[in-house]
Amino acid sequence: MNDRIHELLRRNLQEVFGEGDAARRRAAINELFTEDCALYVPPGAFTGREALDKFAGDLRATHPHFVYTAHGEPQALHNAGRLAWGSGQRGEAPEYTGVDVIIVRDGKIAALYVFLDSMPS
Repeated sequence: MNDRIHELLRRNLQEVFGEGDAARRRAAINELFTEDCALYVPPGAFTGREALDKFAGDLRATHPHFVYTAHGEPQALHNAGRLAWGSGQRGEAPEYTGVDVIIVRDGKIAALYVFLDSMPS
């Protein structure tokens, strides 16, 4: 289970929030998240794959050239995991940083909590 949690954390960062192509992002969401997934972010809570896709797409549109970089290795504990990350221009210091925490059910992300350390300017 730990390997799957690590994979989910890494793939969510790159293939969902880091993906600019809407079709590839949606395919990743369908593969990585439960149908009834919940997303908890500073602007609010969102439920379901459609809402997650819209949020991730809207966020991506605000900074299409930013990349997401893992800070350290993912950690897993029972059915949960966390991964610290930064986002910004490739090769530069991150504009903002955060930590993703996931709850996994049946090998997919059932809940994603996004904690921001610093807000985008």
